[in-house]
Amino acid sequence: MPELPEVETVRRGLEDVLTGQTIARAQVNRPDLRWPLPPDMAQRLTGQRVHRLRRRSKYILADLSSDETLLIHLGMSGRLLVSGDALGRFHHEHPAPEKHDHVILDTGAGARITFNDPRRFGAMDLLETARAERHPLLAKIGPEPFGNDFNETYLVGALKDRNTPIKAALLDQRIVAGLGNIYVCEALFRAGIAPTRRTRRISHSRIASLVPIIRQVLSDAIDAGGSSLRDFRQTNGELGYFQHSFDVYDREAQPCRREGCPGDIRRVVQSGRSSFYCRTCQR
Repeated sequence: MPELPEVETVRRGLEDVLTGQTIARAQVNRPDLRWPLPPDMAQRLTGQRVHRLRRRSKYILADLSSDETLLIHLGMSGRLLVSGDALGRFHHEHPAPEKHDHVILDTGAGARITFNDPRRFGAMDLLETARAERHPLLAKIGPEPFGNDFNETYLVGALKDRNTPIKAALLDQRIVAGLGNIYVCEALFRAGIAPTRRTRRISHSRIASLVPIIRQVLSDAIDAGGSSLRDFRQTNGELGYFQHSFDVYDREAQPCRREGCPGDIRRVVQSGRSSFYCRTCQR
């Protein structure tokens, strides 16, 4: 499932072609994705101007002139692809319709945004903008990693009374928004902390050190266009490239990349998910 860097990459790809533009035509080709789509979705979107495009955790939010907000979650295989962009950033015409093109938005400027999702684990909803943050999918999400509320004091306080593995704690969206399996593994490697270590056995200074490390890992991934392991594509159809920079994720049995470390990368399963780490330099 796309994590924060992939979703932010998609949001940035949509920014110029959607923000300030009018949805001239909305086409909804089925009644549901992961959950039922909102009633009269095509009619409610058609004619609306996109005032603002933002991200909350792994969700893209488009604030509309109707005082509603379009919420988009990519799920496991969802893609938002742009074609026919009048700004000239994308040099291909509208592609022929495909079987899994479930929602299509045409702007007045000539751009088309197609939501394609073969597995239909993605989601869309229309929320009242003024109450969007109270939506059940958003209400309990913790601070954004790049926001001022996510700081050393906050993270130490959030974890001090927990007795869970640090990997599980950082995956908890109530503690920090947008982190998933890939980037938690990479951040813990850079911090030298084993994913299996219990939070109460990690010093406050080491927990505090995770804040800038998490931000740097996410920034590096966004700069690389995210990670493409299976289905993820940018809005222009290109792959992300951060997977070529993984230090530990999906590198089981390969040598540790930390200079001078003789160890190799191990894989353990935590709560049904694979964790990758170096037993030698992560403690």
